Amino acid sequence: MGSKGRGYRAQVVDGFEVLVGKGDAENDALTFDVAEPRDFWLHVAGPAGSHVVVRNPEGLEELPPEVVQRAAELAAWHSKARGSRGKVEVHVCRVADVSKPRGFAPGEVLLRRWTALKVYPKPPSG
Repeated sequence: MGSKGRGYRAQVVDGFEVLVGKGDAENDALTFDVAEPRDFWLHVAGPAGSHVVVRNPEGLEELPPEVVQRAAELAAWHSKARGSRGKVEVHVCRVADVSKPRGFAPGEVLLRRWTALKVYPKPPSG
């Protein structure tokens, strides 16, 4: 099973699988079809960008700080904020807190609650 048919890129950060959507429709599929409610979800605050999902098969209450940091850097990189000189704000929540009200455009979602952190956009390694 190659990644050709998948609408996301995957990489592993400290043992956690991080999935990055490739476009609006792919973001929706990643968030609502691929991800589990207990997984973690990240997206830049404001500009258009990829949905980023961190798999959480063990159902941890929170991710290690360095994993959240790296996933946030990827979310910032795969967004319109990539060229930003300063830090970019990224929202982090559970997939369970992401919803898609009727009439929302592809890739557009509503968050019930989230935390925010500021990171510099950093490209995928390798």
